[in-house]
Formats: sequence, C-alpha cells, structure tokens
Amino acid sequence: MTAQSQQHGPLAGVRVVELAGIGPGPFAGMLLADLGADVVRVDRPGGAALGIDPARDLTGRNKRSVVVDLKSDGPGAVLELAERADVLIEGYRPGVAERLGVGPEACTARNPRLVYGRMTGWGQDGPLAPRAGHDIGYIAVTGALGMIGPADGAPVPPINLLGDYAGGSLYLVTGVLAALHHVRAGGGGQVVDAAIVDGTSHLTAMLHGMLAAGAWQDRRGVNLLDGSCPFYGVYETACGGHLAVGALEPQFYAEFLALLGLSGDGAGPTVVDSERLPPREDFTRWGELREIIAARVRTRSRDEWARIFADSDACAAPVLSMTEAPHHPHLAARGTYVERHGLTQPAPAPRFSATPTTVRTAPAPIGGHTAEVAEDWDVPALARPEDSTGSDSPAPGRPQPPD
Repeated sequence: MTAQSQQHGPLAGVRVVELAGIGPGPFAGMLLADLGADVVRVDRPGGAALGIDPARDLTGRNKRSVVVDLKSDGPGAVLELAERADVLIEGYRPGVAERLGVGPEACTARNPRLVYGRMTGWGQDGPLAPRAGHDIGYIAVTGALGMIGPADGAPVPPINLLGDYAGGSLYLVTGVLAALHHVRAGGGGQVVDAAIVDGTSHLTAMLHGMLAAGAWQDRRGVNLLDGSCPFYGVYETACGGHLAVGALEPQFYAEFLALLGLSGDGAGPTVVDSERLPPREDFTRWGELREIIAARVRTRSRDEWARIFADSDACAAPVLSMTEAPHHPHLAARGTYVERHGLTQPAPAPRFSATPTTVRTAPAPIGGHTAEVAEDWDVPALARPEDSTGSDSPAPGRPQPPD
C-alpha cells in the first residue's frame, strides 16, 4: 500500500476527464475526486459554472482545470487526455459530444479501455432525449415529486437533491465504478448512460413494492413516510422552529411520548393520559393524534426539545439550517463538516479505514492547471498560453453546456 493511496483515497491513480457542465456532472466529478481520483476538468474559455465565484464552487474541489475551446481548436487535446484517462464523464445533450468530436466512438478509438460516462436528464434515447430539462421535471414524470408535500397543497420540490444528485450523480458514479471494475477484471471499456429519470425511478423501488402490497397509497398525506403520520413528521415549536419526529417502532414511540410529557413519566406534566391517546395503529384518528402532539410540541422551543431528546431513542431531532448544521454536537464530533481554504464544507464521504479521503485542494480556478496537466499527462497540445489564462469572465446567471 503506497503512501499516496493512504493520503488520497481508494481511487488514487485513477485518471478522470470531466467535460465541464452544470448540475450532476460536476458533483459526480467532485465525488470521484474526493475518493482520490486525478480529475481534470476541461473548461471552455470563460468556464461553465454555477454563476458564482468559481473559488466558492465546492464541486470544483480536489480537481484540476484546463481550458480547451473545442469549437475553435477542435477535439485534439481532449482526445489526447481521453487516450491517457481511465474515465471520461460528460453532461451534454445527446449528440453534442459527437458534434464536437469527443463522443464515445472517437474517444474509445483512441483508448479501448476507456469508461465513458454520460450524464443527462432524459437519457440518450427516447422521445424527450433531445429536449431541455431540469431536476423538477425529471422527478415529476417519475412519480417521485408527486409523493412529496401536503395532501391539501401542491407537491414540494426537494431542492435539486433528489433528481440531480441522488438520481443523477450517484448513479453516474456507481455506473462508472462498476464499469471500471469490469475493465480492471480484464474487460473492455464501455459507455455508461446515466439518466436522471432512470436513477430517480430506481430510487422508488421500495415504494413500488409497498404499493403493490397495499401498504402504500398512490396519493399524498395518507402514508407512513410522507409526513402525514403523526409519529413520522415535522412539528412547529414555541420559537417558530421545528422538531422532526421519526418514532416509528413501538418502543421508540413509547419513549417519545414519555419525554414529550404525554404518558405521565416524561419531561413535564402529563397533558393527556397515554391510555386516552388515539391508538397509533388507527390511521382514521391520525389527525386527532397529530393535533395532540402538535399542541405539546408548541409548549417548548426547538432547542429545549433538542436537549430533552438528546440522549434518548425517541428518534426526535431539531430541524437545523445549513449554517447551524456544522455546529451540531454529533456532526462536529465526527468532523462531518470541515473548514478548508476559508470555506465551511461537507467532508468527503463515505469514510475508509485504509485509504482515507480528504479535501486536498481548493475549488479549481478555470484553466488554472493547464500547463501543469499538460506536463503531468504528457499532452503538449494543452500547453498554449491562450488556453491557460482563464481571463474571460463567466456570463451572469446559469450558463448551459454547448448544444
């Protein structure tokens, strides 16, 4: 085991080319980089970023950046990188990489062992494949968005975590690593078609099983895990904060009631005798039970309840903001968030006993490593001064990949 692998994670020595884009592609590249891969992001002049300062775009951490103008200079430099890489990932619309001369056929002709990962919303084929889209539309058509939100209101988008990152990035990385294993076992390279609609649909497998078994209803506000269940949901506290409750199992529910002060032996005076509470199994009285619990939760602040439940198995937790989360005692003790290069950020995950990961470098400046990568990867075509300045400013807003 080398010192480098101990320092840089289990993918140390794996070379990845990331054709810059937005959304799930950069996150997938960050995950591979966090795991120790040498990820070289190929930026266009001016970059294709989030519309924020690239120095604060955490999806650029642990990477290096080169600038290549594929439209003006052609595919030569990227093909040379692909020839020396183990993995290439791109997030263009179907056909764009081919028109730019860096599609799977061109790249694998230079490197038959290359794993070519393609990240799209709709996939490489199908009626919607050439159409534009975003997370919200992808999770809408898979049925996932329709499960989230109150019964008497519209579905609630879960930011872009469910589609872009869970259904997109994580499936791309899973596919790439599986294909890389195939190569390392003696097989050839291949194309990984990772579509957000496929990944998001796959995430709903358990719920489709529950639906088939009659344990899930195909509507919001009546199911065990959709927030309507009184012992699996969110309650407002006296200070306007919120308490998340997940006391599903009977023993955890009993402890929750006790600490809530609803069973006569908890953290406060008994409000309702537990024997007079609506039975938790009777979903026809869930509304009544929720009102009783809600009234009790509103008697204390979020942080008071957090202290009461802190050392229990009641499965109740304070709902924290993004700025509060790094200071939660458990997350702080584990180092779940780290301060690196002047930025508070999530630490790499998961954790490895023999090949630990770390935040090695700050977010890559656009084109900031062109000369360095040209030498390290032996790609002289990169080493042109005009390719390494990164002087063009990104356009405002949220630029799109080339189409």
